[in-house]
Amino acid sequence: MNKMTLTVIPLALITALVWYLSIGSEERGLSIEDFLQQHWRYPIPAQGVPPSQWSELEASLDPQSCATCHPQQHIHWEQSLHRHAMGPGILWQLQLADIDTARSCLRCHAPMSEQLALLSQQRGWTDFVAKPPNYISPNLHQQGLVCAVCHLRSHQHYGPPAKSITEGVLPHSGFKEHQAFGDSRFCANCHQFASDGPRLNGKLREDTYQQWSATLYADNNQQCQYCHMPDRQHLWKGIHDREMTQSALSVNIELIHDDEKINAVASITNSGAGHHFPTYLVPEILLRLEHVTADGAVIEIGRRIIAWRANLSLTEELFDQRLASGEQITIQAESDSAVVGDIFRLRVNVSPREHYIRTFEDYLSRHGASLSGETLALLRQAITEGKQKRFEFVATTKSVSDIAN
Repeated sequence: MNKMTLTVIPLALITALVWYLSIGSEERGLSIEDFLQQHWRYPIPAQGVPPSQWSELEASLDPQSCATCHPQQHIHWEQSLHRHAMGPGILWQLQLADIDTARSCLRCHAPMSEQLALLSQQRGWTDFVAKPPNYISPNLHQQGLVCAVCHLRSHQHYGPPAKSITEGVLPHSGFKEHQAFGDSRFCANCHQFASDGPRLNGKLREDTYQQWSATLYADNNQQCQYCHMPDRQHLWKGIHDREMTQSALSVNIELIHDDEKINAVASITNSGAGHHFPTYLVPEILLRLEHVTADGAVIEIGRRIIAWRANLSLTEELFDQRLASGEQITIQAESDSAVVGDIFRLRVNVSPREHYIRTFEDYLSRHGASLSGETLALLRQAITEGKQKRFEFVATTKSVSDIAN
């Protein structure tokens, strides 16, 4: 599972023959490590010609076709970041990229050979203009991590061991079971850079699997899927989700009388994330300790940023104030005006795409005038969507009356 090592495949092979290639291997009975070594080759080998006995629906790589028999999984996937892995934030950059840059991005955002071939046609990286066969939807490359990315190889379906036995003839000749689908190493293919991957101040820019490996979650065999795919839901919630973010933090406020003043101490612990909070560079969380008077006035008395911030070119670390799993920080402030009926609270502002917003706005200001209409529209959409993803919540409150004599 070497994230940064790209298999060199001639462009002509990818684009001119991908519709008809069939590159498969027998994976039954392999260890998890060996299974994943084969399963996550990049680009994922072309599926090839579907079995002749399959219906058009069975052969289709379009997630909408999968929804016919797997409606709940499809509904969840539609809401997930995996579905939107090829959103405007990456699409505007691909408008300006060459094929080598695109391949490095698509390795995790749209890793199928068919997706790379479609993008190559769209971007004019090849003279091959043949229409893809019916089982390849023309927009497959724009749908991100489609069902087939995890579950299909050479038109053979794979998944975790079944929860129950199904009698009778199964569609598309059934599927092959493997324990790897419930193992954190399955996720590490995209959520862990190799040791020679890009670093910032000596730290791998994507290091989630190794962060998890050093926690009690790993010691207790609580895999990534335990939190991010409960009951096998295909939602993969994380920092973009309010409820998931709230569940990562334990927050407590203590109020201490000191002569005529009240000292407020907010303790914030990463008690629910099995990795750093946040795990990587993009999100930022602003904690605000506030004194709210009985008449509704809000006075900010303390703040703290939880983030790993870098300069826009990702060459310099500005600070790393993430919380490791189990780590606690405090925000302490005092007020000499609090009275019975006032409250102290910790407000949490979350910007899941903060680094992207800053980077994209900077690029727009410097280069916007030179961009094509399509690229400019995608860039602006990415900025707008990033800001719309921001949210806030009050983590906890403490009333002055709780300690009044």
